[in-house]
Amino acid sequence: MSVARPLSVGGDKIIDDTGTPVLLRGLGLGGWMTMENFITGYPGTESQQRRALTRVLGAEASNAFFERFLTDFFAEADADYLASLGVNCLRVPFSYHHFEDDAAPFTLKEQGFARLDSVIELCAAAGIYTILDLHAAPGYQNQNWHSDNPSHWAHFWTHPHFQDRVVHLWEALADRYRDNPWVAGYNPLNEPADPSGEVIGPFYARLERAIRKVDSRHILFLDGNRYSTDFSMFTEVFEDTVYTAHDYALPGIANPSRYPGEVRGKHFDRDVIEATFLARTEFMARTGTPIWIGEFGPVYTGDPQRDAGCYRLLADQLQIYQEHGASWSLWTYKDIGLQGLVHTPAESPYLQRIAPALAKKRRLGTDSWGGSEQGTRQVLDPIEDLFATEFPDFDPFPWGAKPWINLLVRHILLAEPLVDDFARCFNGVGARQAAELAGSFSFDQCVPREQLANLLRLQLSRDDR
Repeated sequence: MSVARPLSVGGDKIIDDTGTPVLLRGLGLGGWMTMENFITGYPGTESQQRRALTRVLGAEASNAFFERFLTDFFAEADADYLASLGVNCLRVPFSYHHFEDDAAPFTLKEQGFARLDSVIELCAAAGIYTILDLHAAPGYQNQNWHSDNPSHWAHFWTHPHFQDRVVHLWEALADRYRDNPWVAGYNPLNEPADPSGEVIGPFYARLERAIRKVDSRHILFLDGNRYSTDFSMFTEVFEDTVYTAHDYALPGIANPSRYPGEVRGKHFDRDVIEATFLARTEFMARTGTPIWIGEFGPVYTGDPQRDAGCYRLLADQLQIYQEHGASWSLWTYKDIGLQGLVHTPAESPYLQRIAPALAKKRRLGTDSWGGSEQGTRQVLDPIEDLFATEFPDFDPFPWGAKPWINLLVRHILLAEPLVDDFARCFNGVGARQAAELAGSFSFDQCVPREQLANLLRLQLSRDDR
């Protein structure tokens, strides 16, 4: 194991303890300690999936599935593979459910910390820093599935109880890792979305004070409001803090799309992508603080022309980040084939098992990320027309009426009954077979997306020159 050099903030750069600038370049471990529907194939939210599988499998087989999944999704071979590409940092998202039960708030569970320890230690052995990311908070810090939110309301911002629990959890995390130099820092809240914009600033100030009482060493990586795109709530710059933008480019996530080319009536090329990046990082440039792009990256549909444009888009983004001295974390490391650097093959036992539910999920477009609305246009069109006529000024947070309608119809109304379709795919599965199905996510059962891997190798070697 190489020796870790503790990191801190020096002006507009992240530096080690010798004062040498460090660019953190890596990926996010999406779908592991916070499972996400497009990453592992279930509909709806993680909690809905877990309840449904436990109902169908029973406690023993359900526990066998999830334990094997958590063990195999990221292991030594995965860390070694990332190190072979030149990656030096892994962002580790996690759900509060691993650390605390809603029925016993403020009572922390050791097994959650032990699970987090395991990935930190695997990465450290491979010479890779980790950034700890609370991806799903009690009460839901945003309106979408990846905070395990079954509704469209982010109650975190209106209930101090939920905020108290997050502060308490971070005090414990900071106490546990304050002396670990392989932990690059703490990302206390992923993609917050405070509709009022009035709570997030004071909450961050409170959280910063609480963490600093325990740990003055580690960098804080703070996401902006509105899914880490709005930094207007910051009135002061905290010490040893990096303000993090998420930089998903529309040509990479829209379907259909072409890059360079027209997407939803707007032309996109490298200049537009750079202008968007500069707008999203204006706060960092103005305050002279480091830039870390906490999430970005296209989705891949299998359309050769579209995917070629996505690779070109990603290459442009990586070069832009290099030119502006930005650290970055590509989303995501492993999945069932939509976005991951590594993915389960179509013939894997797990994908074969869930194929009927997956086909229906794709047909109805119930995944917010990568799902198509085309199969439900006959439902969405009249609702959108009705809203345009009856509520022409309706502009709900965060993105307006049409995304709000999509969230309610596709990603909640249709996704919720689909959870039972997914669970029925596991009828008759016992504990041993359940564990084997989860083993489909082990590195030796997955395949790298070679074109993406080669692109990353090339860019990382350029960054090191």
